[in-house]
Amino acid sequence: MSTTLPAPAPADATAPVPERHVGDAVRADGRPLTYLVKTLGCQMNVHDSEHMAGMLEHAGYVPAQPADAAADDVDVLVINTCAVRENAADKLYGNLGRLAGAKRSRPGGMQIAVGGCLAQKDRAGIVERAPWVDVVFGTHNLDVLPALLERSRHNAAAQVEIAESLQVFPSTLPTRRESVYAGWVSISVGCNNTCTFCIVPHLRGKERDRRPGEVLAEVEALVATGAIEVTLLGQNVNSYGVGFGDRHAFGKLLRAVGAVPGLERVRFTSPHPAAFTDDVIEAMAATPTVMPQLHMPLQSGSDRVLRAMRRSYRSDRFLGILDRVRAAIPHAAITTDVIVGFPGETEDDFLETLRVVEAARFSSAFTFQYSPRPGTPAADLPDQLPKHVVQERYERLAALQERISGEENAAQVGRAVDVLVAQGEGRKDSATARISGRAQDNRLVHLALPAGLDPAAAPRPGDLVTVKVTGSAPYHLVADSALTPGGVFVVRRTRAGDAWQARAEGREEHAHEGAGTGCGTGGAPAGPVVLGLPAIGRPTA
Repeated sequence: MSTTLPAPAPADATAPVPERHVGDAVRADGRPLTYLVKTLGCQMNVHDSEHMAGMLEHAGYVPAQPADAAADDVDVLVINTCAVRENAADKLYGNLGRLAGAKRSRPGGMQIAVGGCLAQKDRAGIVERAPWVDVVFGTHNLDVLPALLERSRHNAAAQVEIAESLQVFPSTLPTRRESVYAGWVSISVGCNNTCTFCIVPHLRGKERDRRPGEVLAEVEALVATGAIEVTLLGQNVNSYGVGFGDRHAFGKLLRAVGAVPGLERVRFTSPHPAAFTDDVIEAMAATPTVMPQLHMPLQSGSDRVLRAMRRSYRSDRFLGILDRVRAAIPHAAITTDVIVGFPGETEDDFLETLRVVEAARFSSAFTFQYSPRPGTPAADLPDQLPKHVVQERYERLAALQERISGEENAAQVGRAVDVLVAQGEGRKDSATARISGRAQDNRLVHLALPAGLDPAAAPRPGDLVTVKVTGSAPYHLVADSALTPGGVFVVRRTRAGDAWQARAEGREEHAHEGAGTGCGTGGAPAGPVVLGLPAIGRPTA
């Protein structure tokens, strides 16, 4: 579908439109056009935003610096949307409403593009509600973004183009990686499941798997640019191989990726309990670089509700998988997603969810209040629950998970952990004089630096630090062992830290040189801006 709509309302109907060079991403004065990509939603969206940024840089745009981004002082603003929760649309249109004023007041003008799942769903309706939007594109045609921006400038009209099926596999597109020390690698796109609450299969299409050699080539290229951690992405990663008839393909892929020289950490998200097989557990346990962490959505502990959700497993099977994972990997941290208030959920159903959560001992959980999504079977089910009932159950579940998370994290005190230092993980680091990162099991760790440490010797994002856990809270661990004389504090400077430093100093190669491999790393510190998950669900650790 390709639609040319009437021109968006200009910032000032009497003001002349600034001259732009068609086909060149430059302003009238010859300076490159700047861009910013804002991301709403999940890890898949974050990775899609990296492709959007890569394509824009390939077309000659330059990333906005943080000061410009804060003031919305950019030539092109791309919003990559999520449609999983009901308030995702409210969040988008709230953002667009605020941007209308910024666009009117910006002397040089601004183009606004909307992509992602909500764009795939709402299509031309976005421009109808927000006529100042210039471009709308879907999940299946990320590659058209630069062309649509150029066409919109040339025609002075909004451009809406939504493909019904995947046009170009995203991983073949130029990519501007948000991080140089850790990267996402898609192994598949789309989903073959029919969960009644989920709109993703409708918006992302049927599952399509990449060939193992393509995945390995991308991982190797990422490692060559400095990355030491990779997360394999898919709507249901453990159903990987359905496209080429190998039901054990995911376990084999884990082993192969884990053996890539120079790669130190492998993660994956998210598997589906119905397709989770013991060969995957064996691959996790036998591959040292696969981290002792598993995120596996439960959604409900009630078998009756799971049946209504079309989740083809039951609570006993789910708990059995966790038992086998922990038997093979004793220190594994297991996280999950849970939906509260699915249509027809009774108090007894909810008590079953509490029972399973108590038995599962999740280290953390994303808990969501059910919200009907038009176009999903669950939206038309009878017995939609009143808001106050859902809210009360949600609060009970959150309180239970917070207690469990606190207990599980307290059990980590005294353990030595290797922390991959991250950029921007700890919002209070400047006040506490700590730095932050992720342990092997993906727990967030805030760690202190020794007094008098030479700044040149301080760990950089991408470096690894061995510390001892000295305190805990439901949402994080504290490792202040460096403050104790003789306490554990060992820094291993890595080539990932070198790569981060090179980016910070502007010494790395430009993003679009990764075109065709999906391996570019970007040429400036600024990257896609992550706005986070829709607020109606929250992590409870």
